[in-house]
Amino acid sequence: MADFLGMMKQAAQLQSKMQAMQEELDRVEVEGISGGGLVTVRMTAKMEVKGVKIDASLMKAEEREILEDLLVTAHNDARRKAEAAMQEKMQALTGGLGLPPGLGLT
Repeated sequence: MADFLGMMKQAAQLQSKMQAMQEELDRVEVEGISGGGLVTVRMTAKMEVKGVKIDASLMKAEEREILEDLLVTAHNDARRKAEAAMQEKMQALTGGLGLPPGLGLT
């Protein structure tokens, strides 16, 4: 019975930590960059795009396809960084809980 109560306490702690982590992920922002800095996409670790910056040199009709490609690349770069930030937070959260292998909740 003591083991069950300990598990329940761990579950409650995990739930509380998960909620705090979700709130923190809203505040963590990453930047994806492409074209040597010509295009930047800023997003939260929860994948919400917060801003896009485009260098004025790309604002020409004949550069439209290049700009589109750079936006996609910058977004994907930001997404990868956001996923890495989320993974890092999850590892920090679950690291000390002694969960069985394969049950990392990521």
